[in-house]
Amino acid sequence: MKLLVLNGSPRKRGTVASLLKQVAAPLTAEHDIEWIDAGKLEMKFCTACMVCREKEACILPEDDAHRVGKKIQDADALIIGTPTHWGNMSAPLKLLFDRNIPVFMGESPNGIPQPRQKGKRAVIVAACTTPWPFNFIFPQSRGAIRAVKEVLHYGGYKIVGTISKPGTKKAKEIPPSLMAKAKRLGEKLVNR
Repeated sequence: MKLLVLNGSPRKRGTVASLLKQVAAPLTAEHDIEWIDAGKLEMKFCTACMVCREKEACILPEDDAHRVGKKIQDADALIIGTPTHWGNMSAPLKLLFDRNIPVFMGESPNGIPQPRQKGKRAVIVAACTTPWPFNFIFPQSRGAIRAVKEVLHYGGYKIVGTISKPGTKKAKEIPPSLMAKAKRLGEKLVNR
C-alpha cells in the first residue's frame, strides 16, 4: 500500500508533525510511505484561469505542485495534517490543493463534479492555539478539518477519522489519549 503524508505545518517537531508521525507509526515496511512538507514546496499561485477543468491538468509551468499531484494520484491513502489558520487549513496546503483540482475532481459535460480518487482513504489531523471548548464554538480546528474534508469529498475519499488538538499555545504536550487515537487511526487506515 502506498501512503502519502502531507504536512501543512512549518514546524518539524510541532503538534501536527508529531500527530502525523503517530498516525504513520503502525505502518510497516510493506507500506510505501512518503512524507511531504507543503511549506517547502516551490509552487506558483493558482491563477483561477479554469483551463485545468477542460485540459484536466494545471497549465502553469511544471513545478512541485505538478509533481506532488502525481504522487497524490499514485497513493492509495493520504494522511493530511494542518495547523489552523483563521479557521482554515494552512496557506501552503491550500495552495497545493488549489493547484491540483484536476487531480481530485473532473467534471461531466454538464458541469457536475466527478471524483477522481474514489475509494481511496484518508486521515486528517489539525491543531490550533484556541483552547477547548472555544476551538469548537468558534470553528477553528473544526473549520480547518471541514476545509480539508471538502477537498477530499470532491475527490471521492473515505475519511477514516480526524484528530484535533486544541490549545497548543499553552498546552504544548499531546495527551496520551490523543496519541493513542492517532495510532488507532493509522491501523484503521491500512486495515480495510
